[in-house]
Amino acid sequence: MKKVIIMIAMVTLVITGSNAQDVTSTVSTDNREKLFFGLKVGTNYSNIYDSRGENFVADAKFGIAAGGFVSIPIGTYFGIQPEVLFSQKGYKSSGTFLGSSYSMTRTTDHLDIPILVAFKPIEYVTILFGPQYSYLLKQKNDFTGGTLTSTQEQTYNNENLRKNTFCLTGGADINIDHLVIGLRAGWDVQNNNGDGTSTTPRYKNMWYQATVGYRF
Repeated sequence: MKKVIIMIAMVTLVITGSNAQDVTSTVSTDNREKLFFGLKVGTNYSNIYDSRGENFVADAKFGIAAGGFVSIPIGTYFGIQPEVLFSQKGYKSSGTFLGSSYSMTRTTDHLDIPILVAFKPIEYVTILFGPQYSYLLKQKNDFTGGTLTSTQEQTYNNENLRKNTFCLTGGADINIDHLVIGLRAGWDVQNNNGDGTSTTPRYKNMWYQATVGYRF
């Protein structure tokens, strides 16, 4: 999360400086009070963490992020930006069981709906933060252990597994005419297991997201 904040701050400073140098020679149209619809596609770099601090080690993995957004202005400097995304999260894990090494990659498909408050300090940068509703669509496990390789794909119908999760997300959009470069970080507020049991690994998702979009 700190890396994302530092990256956003550096990009903002560079764009602000460039804008100040060009202001005397060019006259641009400020689009901060315009309504925009947009589409975007990119990637998630996701991992998980055990919310109770138990010894559960996992590695990050990449997944797809794609969807649409609406930028609704409230004056020049503020706005609301709801989005609807197909978002892949998950993790990789490995270890040893009964003397044999194993590896497993879990991919979870989500429908993510963030409702973001937008702060637009300058025309080219939008800073965003807000809550997100995440609905779990399905899970895919790729497992390799010894001579065994298997893939299991399922939709969730077990009440012990949470399908509706409340999350928080934030980041920034870099707006270059119709092109939008988005940087986000997000994390679940609720555990993945609904009733508190530990029959499945209990964890929360966290992810970094980078997208490229086009606004109309």
